[in-house]
Amino acid sequence: MNYCLKNAFLVNENRCRKGSLFIKDGFIEEIRWDLPVEENLTLEAGSGNGAGTRDIPAEEKPGRQGGYQEIDLHGAYVIPGVIDDQVHFRQPGLTHKGDIRSESAAALLGGVTSFMDMPNTKPQTLTQALLAEKYAMGADNSLVNYSFYMGCSEDNLDEVLRTDPETVCGIKLFLGSSTGNMLVQDPVYLENLFKNAPTLIAAHCEEVGIIRENTSLFKARYGENIPFEAHPEIRSRQACYRSSSKAAALARRHGARLHILHLSTAEELSLLDPVNGTSSEPYADVLVSGEVCVHYLWFCDQDYPRLGARLKCNPAIKSASDRQALRQAVANGQAVVATDHAPHTWQEKQKTYLECPSGAPWVEHSLPMMLELAHQGVFSLEEVVQALCHRPAQLFGIEKRGFLRKGYHADLAVIAPGKAWKVEKGNLACKCQWSALEGETLHGRVLSVFVNGNLVCQDGKILLPGHRGQRLRFER
Repeated sequence: MNYCLKNAFLVNENRCRKGSLFIKDGFIEEIRWDLPVEENLTLEAGSGNGAGTRDIPAEEKPGRQGGYQEIDLHGAYVIPGVIDDQVHFRQPGLTHKGDIRSESAAALLGGVTSFMDMPNTKPQTLTQALLAEKYAMGADNSLVNYSFYMGCSEDNLDEVLRTDPETVCGIKLFLGSSTGNMLVQDPVYLENLFKNAPTLIAAHCEEVGIIRENTSLFKARYGENIPFEAHPEIRSRQACYRSSSKAAALARRHGARLHILHLSTAEELSLLDPVNGTSSEPYADVLVSGEVCVHYLWFCDQDYPRLGARLKCNPAIKSASDRQALRQAVANGQAVVATDHAPHTWQEKQKTYLECPSGAPWVEHSLPMMLELAHQGVFSLEEVVQALCHRPAQLFGIEKRGFLRKGYHADLAVIAPGKAWKVEKGNLACKCQWSALEGETLHGRVLSVFVNGNLVCQDGKILLPGHRGQRLRFER
């Protein structure tokens, strides 16, 4: 099916303009603007328009031959589909928590059209054969576009170095605690990895020795009944910065491409290389980049007494001043935004602090949360699109996604930025069926989503349950 989306505000590349978007054979065929640039910039207050505006010459307008289904969006907003560079969809082996089918459906309903999934499953993705099996699972089950990381352990370097940079999003390195044998501390392995890695290394950075020492101190004080409020003191800012700084030093010593995941402290931002936001390739000269997850932009340590286990994640959510620094980094273009979506069953999350698993579900709410922050004036709508869509596509070199551009895959989310709704148990899509956001009112709703030119969901309902996404490809 080919579509013409008309009467829409198109948010793309620091612009918000009214126009029509044509989809043909799964790609964006054409964008037509309704008004001259100057008139288009006079939009309703609070829409976030006008930041960094620049004139874009009108494109050639090919004649219409019919065959387009016209959809009048009545002033709704169209943005590129969200690209989430860090999720844990739990398949294979942990599917009581979630699976590729259930969590990609949740992602879809939240406006996420592409994801990159982590290797700490059962079995862990530590060989090229197991990675190939996981890609087959994605092809069979994912409603949206997908990629999977190759994992590291201290005895699989040869397998890791065989990773194809054009078809695999990256290499996942756990420098903090992980499941099984994926924690890597061997200095020889690390030196060889950073020296020879064929593609981007995405790292979880926390110093294990500091965490163990802090845990012992709190166990001596509280026994087995450590309060959840202690989490940011146990998995402390020192643990994060110590590990992140070591990883950054390795990357610079060997010229390796390092992406520090889920930044949680202001100090770590100093480790990132500056990004040239005016360049068509802003990460071309960057060795060390960073990611901030939505919950670090939303919550702070003062929320632990209220939410307890719901907020237990690694690294820990830190102070309000850290949250403010991370927000500023996102607004300034220093970091991409993702989720680290990591579902556990509600029964698992009811355990005491030491036994309670870390992680929470976020993938269906990342875009609405960012739209709410835009509603509050924390970000502009253009900055939201930059952080969730453009920047991940540029950082990973994703082929023809992440922008509203002629010739790009038609991965789109249609949104109502100011539309209020409440997060409730009855409208949760993830398999674990709980959220730290339950009871929150958000201003910003996903109305419909196109994946590769197909209208896959609308008004909170999946229209094409048999739809399958495509494997992401990378221009590196």
